[in-house]
Amino acid sequence: MRFSRNPNNRSGDYLEGMLSDYVGGKAKVKATKTGCSWLVTALTCLQLAFAVYATILLYYMSPSVELRTKPEFTWATRIARNMKQFIIPPHVHGRYQEAASLITAEIFSPITPSQVCEHERIDFEQKKSSDVQMIKLKKELYDEILDFQSKIIGTETLSELMAMKSQWDMRGPNRPKVTVLLNHFKRKTLCSQLDSLLQQSLPFHQVWVLSFGSPNEHSLKRIVESYNDSRISFISSSYDFKYYGRFQMALQTEADLVYIVDDDMIPGKKMLQILSHVAGTEKYKNSVLGSIGRILPFRQKDFTFPSYRKFRSKEAGLYLPDPAYDITVQKIVRVDFLSSSWFLSAELVKALFIETPFTFMTGEDLHLSYQLQKYRNAGSFVLPVDPTDKETWGDSEHRLAYVSETTVIFKDIVQVRDDQWWRALSAGYVTQWAAMYPQKIDALFYGHSIDEVKALAPLLEKFRSSVGKKAYIVVSGGNFCPCEDAAAALNWAKSVCKERRFKIFDLQIGALSGASNSEVPVLQAVYSSLKGLIKIHNPSVIITVTDINPIVKKALKMASETNANGTALVLLPRSSVSKVLWMADLRSTALQNWNRMRISVNIITQSRAPSLRRLLKSLSDAYYIGDEIPIGFNMDSKVDEATIKVVDSFEWLHGPKTLRRRIIQGGLIRAVSESWYPTSDDDFGLLLEDDIEVSPHYYLWIKYALLAYHYDPQVSLPELSSISLYTPRLVEVVKERPSWNPTEFFNRIHPNTPYLHQLPCSWGAVFFPKHWREFYVYMNMRFTEDAKANPVQIPKSRTNGWQASWKKFLIDMMYLRGYVSLYPNFPNQASFSTNHMEPGAHISAKDNVVRHDKADFEVPLLTKDFRTLLPNGKLPPASKLPSLNLFNQPVSLIGLKAAGAKLGQDVLPCNNATEIVTVDHITGLPRQCSKFI
Repeated sequence: MRFSRNPNNRSGDYLEGMLSDYVGGKAKVKATKTGCSWLVTALTCLQLAFAVYATILLYYMSPSVELRTKPEFTWATRIARNMKQFIIPPHVHGRYQEAASLITAEIFSPITPSQVCEHERIDFEQKKSSDVQMIKLKKELYDEILDFQSKIIGTETLSELMAMKSQWDMRGPNRPKVTVLLNHFKRKTLCSQLDSLLQQSLPFHQVWVLSFGSPNEHSLKRIVESYNDSRISFISSSYDFKYYGRFQMALQTEADLVYIVDDDMIPGKKMLQILSHVAGTEKYKNSVLGSIGRILPFRQKDFTFPSYRKFRSKEAGLYLPDPAYDITVQKIVRVDFLSSSWFLSAELVKALFIETPFTFMTGEDLHLSYQLQKYRNAGSFVLPVDPTDKETWGDSEHRLAYVSETTVIFKDIVQVRDDQWWRALSAGYVTQWAAMYPQKIDALFYGHSIDEVKALAPLLEKFRSSVGKKAYIVVSGGNFCPCEDAAAALNWAKSVCKERRFKIFDLQIGALSGASNSEVPVLQAVYSSLKGLIKIHNPSVIITVTDINPIVKKALKMASETNANGTALVLLPRSSVSKVLWMADLRSTALQNWNRMRISVNIITQSRAPSLRRLLKSLSDAYYIGDEIPIGFNMDSKVDEATIKVVDSFEWLHGPKTLRRRIIQGGLIRAVSESWYPTSDDDFGLLLEDDIEVSPHYYLWIKYALLAYHYDPQVSLPELSSISLYTPRLVEVVKERPSWNPTEFFNRIHPNTPYLHQLPCSWGAVFFPKHWREFYVYMNMRFTEDAKANPVQIPKSRTNGWQASWKKFLIDMMYLRGYVSLYPNFPNQASFSTNHMEPGAHISAKDNVVRHDKADFEVPLLTKDFRTLLPNGKLPPASKLPSLNLFNQPVSLIGLKAAGAKLGQDVLPCNNATEIVTVDHITGLPRQCSKFI
């Protein structure tokens, strides 16, 4: 690489060589044959002395030698002048003087721009379209874009931009330093550019003229030398650094701002001032500014994206400004990338080299804008112009963009650039289309390796095969997970990696970041790409495996938290992926609440160590799909040693374990009611006595039901206060306790439909936080030592005679206020929990034999995927759930409230039969009577 600063410098060797040609060669005087050898000798000595003198004199006159005081050689000059007529014949002296004049003229006469400048001849008129339809389509699209941007970010005219406050003072001491880089290959526009830059209203700091592998290097160098300006430097190399070399050079500048200009741009005389002012405003300081830009393609009706060079297509995007369609830029407009010139802070240039470019052959313009947005949240803007003032234009000879050297006219280059922008969009580049038309999908899967892709495949396929669902997969790409291999693992055609259609997104992380022992590039690339993809597609959930690389997991978590609309990161154990296919049946609005709930297991135990071991084993064997589940043990004061040892030695792998033991024996009513209290509205409590056993699928049922009926904002079911794991076989509140078979009862609707029941379950149920607070206050207000003093008497209910049962108080509250519990319903009453009816506080050994038949209470546990047993393979809509009253009779939810209002025995007297007591759900305190119809 050659760097020339002072154009008139000539090395001492070069000058000496030229002088020797004349003095020692052409100007040599042959001695006449007079026989005077002394004269020949004297002449030769004099010539030698003069040559030495001339060499020394020229050396000290050279600009490369800096001397405060140059030596005085006038004495030698006087001697030579006095003796020349005696030693040198007149005719020889004349010839020498003529040669010396030629040397002086060549050395000291400066080259002027007029002698070396060439100018581009443009032999055609500005390209104009006569296609009326296309003119209409392009202008409509431009108007849509401007309208959108004016509403979202605001757009300004040139005068409005110049009126904005800027950090740069164009005439004061805070004037910015601007380095201009002019990249030249074949065009003959350098003089026009330099002339324009020298006349700028804001003087430049430096101009670097770059010539990389140019066949015109010599002429370009002579042009730079002809301007004889120390601020203008010529930098050349025989190697062609192509389109990225100028940006690499820009990294070396010490200026505040850089202006990188193609050889087809002749900036107006006010451009540096305008660009610097706008770059100094608060709104645009983190931006790259230019005069020409492009809006990338919009999606077509067939959900594909066309080539950006497709003709007769509105979806192909825009070229701005576009004289062909009479489109001028009179308000600043955000574009997907800039062309031909880039004005930005020197600091922002670094972003171009964060990732290895797709290719060094082309596309530096797109890569710059893509990298700036991805890693610096910076936008690309085309500045407006004053149509009447050409000095405000950045491309005063716009026709130059259409000459033969323009890269985009070549078909293979167009294909490469199409591949490049599609890869950028697939890796999270938020184009103008994406900003204007934000998508909404259900799930975005992420696989960092082929094994992870294979593990996620069943759930991805379930989403994609479900009507109305949208789900895509993101793969790391490169050496981590090549897109083609991922497609093969999913049984997809490898062509999906090339199609311009949303399906699989290849981040090319391994290929872009290169080999590195640092985890930072992977973290940065995954986070930045997923952040953009989330912004484009707004997935309700990002789904990946729990054992994914911790760095990648951190990046996914950070990216999911950037979505203001809510995107949940779902981390699934590989073994659980096939267990949650029901996720695809949930609405997006419910899915995004995946991580909101906190379900704690609360065990009430006394002195049944073998029973407790059985319960704990069943809990440990269940599927928890990666969720954290706190577990708590609540022991009364008389708990035996064996039970304490079981509790102490139990290892719980799914969350924290806590132990509580009462000092004073409280009995079952206190043990249950005080075993759990919600910490938030998303804290749910599963209460289990130690003679209960649960199904491996119990947690899946709870999670699925909560998301479907409680966390879906499109579902309104405030009456739902708990979810039961158990399906009863008896009508518990009727004196005779008749048998009950829900599959037969609901056969007309669907034999296995879940249902709503006014009866709460005490043999395995999850209670809702708001209703449990309410129950706490209600029981405190109604609990007395004398059970007969309780004023609530539900007609024909055997609960009226129950003695101090926590469940009785809950039944009373649910009856009075019309609350219900959700129950499962499967063949043979198979359930998610069962009651082994072992002797305890309520069931003595004698009662267990005489009054209780285990066959009426012990039900089989579900051991297979329950989803296939549900109506149409999924939970029915909330509006389709049948509801039963306390006595297993079909009654609507309104009817249940009406029955409670009619009884009129709540803690607040409500005189109207259409009113029930409502409470403050934070405190649980009764607030007022409210109408329910």
